[in-house]
Amino acid sequence: MSESKQALRVSVVQGDTRWHDAAANRDYYGEKVLALKGQSDLIVLPETFTSGFTNETLGNAEDMDGDSLKWLRTIAAQADAVVTGSLVTRVGDKCVNRLVWMRPDGSFELYDKRHLFRMAREHERYAGGDTRLIVELKGWRICPLICYDLRFPVWIRNRYGNSVAGRFDYDLVLFVANWPSPRRYAWQTLLRARAIENLSYCIGVNRVGTDGNGLSYAGDSVVLDFLGQPLVELGASELTATATLDPAALDAHRERFPAWMDADAFELVQ
Repeated sequence: MSESKQALRVSVVQGDTRWHDAAANRDYYGEKVLALKGQSDLIVLPETFTSGFTNETLGNAEDMDGDSLKWLRTIAAQADAVVTGSLVTRVGDKCVNRLVWMRPDGSFELYDKRHLFRMAREHERYAGGDTRLIVELKGWRICPLICYDLRFPVWIRNRYGNSVAGRFDYDLVLFVANWPSPRRYAWQTLLRARAIENLSYCIGVNRVGTDGNGLSYAGDSVVLDFLGQPLVELGASELTATATLDPAALDAHRERFPAWMDADAFELVQ
């Protein structure tokens, strides 16, 4: 049985990822993560935070025993918090956009991006995942996802009554992203929709700056409550912020507004 939810401190790190320079990014994000020591239970970095969103996979992918995974293990232990974000990862003869959920004790979970952004030909250079990840932290059930996944509500749907999950699949859904500024309105709108429709807290962490392909990023990282209202909004600057998620408020909302009771039943078929 899962432990009761405790107040959860979550930090979002909105950075200007260095293009194709893993070592520089580890130094850059490492400094920001360590500044949060003692302040946070969960620290969220952007998508592909060691390289930027690249289709040059051969030159930027790392194996699971590579320097960036070792760095994640070290930095999570030093910060005494879960640290998560995605990496371009080589698995056998293919590459995946892989989120790593690294705990301070060195254990970790993995999620491979399900929906590949064909408009940037991601589907031609990466393999897609087929399994949604649910992790637990301080009694919270958390569903971490990646960027383009945000547009697919069936994959994200928070279901009620799963005998394994307990009452709900998750209490917090989060998205790590490299979401370009021309589509920022979609980013802002869909994050709020995912929070509201799933009766869940929602986090979106995006990067800022301009990447090596000339794409600009407006950030707009947020921590939203279950009504889609912001607890944190970061704008377009390099910023880090922390919010505390209140389990009592979430449970009270689910009791007061039990939309889950009228949800359609369905099964996901891979």
